[in-house]
Amino acid sequence: MINNKVLGIILGGGQGSRLYPLTKDRSKPAVPIAGKYRLVDIPISNCINSDIKRMYVLTQFNSASLNAHIKNTYHFSFFSSAFVDVLAAEQTMKSDKWFQGTADAVRQSMQHFLANDFEYALILSGDQLYQMDFNDMIQKHEESGAEISIATYPVNAKDATSFGLLKTNDENIITSFIEKPAAELLPNWTSDVGSEMKAQNRDYLASMGIYIFNRDLLIKLMENPDTNDFGGEIIPQAIEEHKTLSYQYDGYWEDIGTIDSFFEANLGLTDDVPQFNLYDEKGIYTRPRILPTSKISGSILNKAVIGDGCIIHAEKIERSVIGIRSRIGKNSLISNTYMMGNDSYETLDEVSTNHIEIMMGIGERCYIHNCIVDKNCRIGDDVRINGGKHIENVETDSYMVKDGIVVIKKDATIPKGTNIG
Repeated sequence: MINNKVLGIILGGGQGSRLYPLTKDRSKPAVPIAGKYRLVDIPISNCINSDIKRMYVLTQFNSASLNAHIKNTYHFSFFSSAFVDVLAAEQTMKSDKWFQGTADAVRQSMQHFLANDFEYALILSGDQLYQMDFNDMIQKHEESGAEISIATYPVNAKDATSFGLLKTNDENIITSFIEKPAAELLPNWTSDVGSEMKAQNRDYLASMGIYIFNRDLLIKLMENPDTNDFGGEIIPQAIEEHKTLSYQYDGYWEDIGTIDSFFEANLGLTDDVPQFNLYDEKGIYTRPRILPTSKISGSILNKAVIGDGCIIHAEKIERSVIGIRSRIGKNSLISNTYMMGNDSYETLDEVSTNHIEIMMGIGERCYIHNCIVDKNCRIGDDVRINGGKHIENVETDSYMVKDGIVVIKKDATIPKGTNIG
């Protein structure tokens, strides 16, 4: 079944500088998560699970790997109108500029959207972790007679200054909106978020960057070339003249905007009952791979998530996510680590023929703690990486330390005996 009323528009984000070096060679939606997925799989899967199967993904930075992932993943029937298409920034007769913001990205792509029949545009972020049935939000939008709906999420005072905050009336209609307010303004922006949220000191309603626009209104709003951003310009201006509904979401939601939030979101998957539940009837879709089961020898595993096709001889893996095709050598200790895995296998013949000293993966007798190991890395024997707040931020050709987290860059080689931290 396809929800023909709704067209999904997924914003790929800008340069993704706060997620660097994970975004050095890929766009934010293409960053690998949970050992086998990409960030873009989250909004796409939420749409598919809501019977919304016509989607565009807008991107402009490092889009090659994202293009390849979507091309290899989302195949629908020849007899279906379903699609997931990537729209990279392009020069046209109307514009020769890069996307200047979220709204400008939608404006520059409108010709492609309007080639489809739809009543509502569902605009989503490509770098958030959550599971939502959009049908309920769409139903509330229709029942209220709103022209715009914004998904909202209760946050605490510490986080509130990083979001657009809003206030509503008794019918959940938004009456005021402010983008990333200063801390001294917060006392004026508390909302009635319900007793459960209030008990957690989450007193502020924040925009999740998830919007529903009526088609005709979106066309009208996109006619103004001077508005480039939804949160900073479109929404604050629109609520004055157009009925805008707040749809409060109380489930798990994480805005993957920084290395720290990305790291904790992935390690959170190792909890006994993770807040983001991959073990659900309506799961997350990703590229199908024909990989063998993982082979684990002599290892102690505690709160570990292991992807397919791994060969593991580690002494112990604790509170860590190990991605597909990973290799970990004997007597190695891995904790608080997200290892993304490898794009391909490396055979012993290849290693011998090419005189490769360090194979892809983690070698023997290593100690790896508080670390993100990007794709296709080579970590030699006897390497010690001990991330934590005791290490200052630093960047080298092969790794970067950010807020105590050591990030081994994609394709990097860490020589035998290296000590970091």
